Amino acid sequence: MIRLNVFFLLEEEKNRQPLIDAATELVELSLHDKGCVAYDVFGSLTVDNHLMICETWKNRADLEAHMATEHFRRIVPRLQALATMTTEEFTF
Repeated sequence: MIRLNVFFLLEEEKNRQPLIDAATELVELSLHDKGCVAYDVFGSLTVDNHLMICETWKNRADLEAHMATEHFRRIVPRLQALATMTTEEFTF
């Protein structure tokens, strides 16, 4: 399995709600993608400008298929325009 932790650092408070809205849409659509085990968005309880998407995939092929979907290609650039995005990947 593959786990991705995708972190978002908001530079501007005005981008918080648009980021949450876009991330929530990505989560709702991605949960239906083949091989998706888990997909959710989380906000920090201590730092207002940090959010994270945590996703788990059965295998690399399913993750790559997800990254080729219309919703991923449409929403991820929007997320990147709203905040600085970094990713950690773990295989287990």
